[in-house]
Amino acid sequence: MDQQGPELASRWRGRDLGSRTVSYDQRDAILYALAVGAHPIDDLDLVFERELRVLPTFALALAQWAPDVLADQGAFGTGALHGAQRLTVHRPLPPHGEVTCSATVTDVWDKGGAAVFEVAVDSAYFHAVWSVFAPGRGGFGGERGPGRPTAPQSDPTHRARHETFPAQAALYRLTGDRHLIHVDPAAAAAIRQPRPILHGLCTLAGTALRLADALGAHPADLTELHGRFAAPVLPGDTLDVSAWEDGNGAAFEVARKGEPVLAGGRVRFGQP
Repeated sequence: MDQQGPELASRWRGRDLGSRTVSYDQRDAILYALAVGAHPIDDLDLVFERELRVLPTFALALAQWAPDVLADQGAFGTGALHGAQRLTVHRPLPPHGEVTCSATVTDVWDKGGAAVFEVAVDSAYFHAVWSVFAPGRGGFGGERGPGRPTAPQSDPTHRARHETFPAQAALYRLTGDRHLIHVDPAAAAAIRQPRPILHGLCTLAGTALRLADALGAHPADLTELHGRFAAPVLPGDTLDVSAWEDGNGAAFEVARKGEPVLAGGRVRFGQP
């Protein structure tokens, strides 16, 4: 890892992380939908190859390689956390095919005790941004970056229940993110968790499914999604989703027993 200092931001900001062409088939898209919580009866066109529609959040599984490349290059260590995620959909993913993605480090923010690396991935189908929180990498004199969004103060217009299931992390990791904290009890204990935790992107995608139900939309019509990961989720947790619908989608928050696990959320459904 390079030395922390005033040059850290300039060293990493704008770095080209390369391009990849990722292939997938209907089985991959269906496995992903099941892993994030699609229901075989209620969401048949997400899990059955006849007239299959691909969940837009599948793009995040296809592009997971990008922040991993940055880690491999030494920007941050194993203690880094996935802080937030953004997704903008340009057009629907086909039921099978290839997606060519390019990745760049767009920003490095100084949060004092940590740095936040923003990794943008672009393709013809989507634009996605990973925010990676890297403890011990801040204090280099850089800009702090945007602050946390203010939570809505009014009562939610919609509420939903998001029920995760015990095998969910083990299933979701088969879509590409095989980090040990999601399957190995020893790795989970090393980050002070009682057992392996659920992937943040799995929680976010599953929340989008429940939000689609609550807002009367089809989950495959997702066009924008954003959320900040506030606390780990354990497979089997039951989560409470609150949404505030307005004329341009909805803000949302997700909590477990009153404590936020996803904050500052934003979702929109429609036609890309």
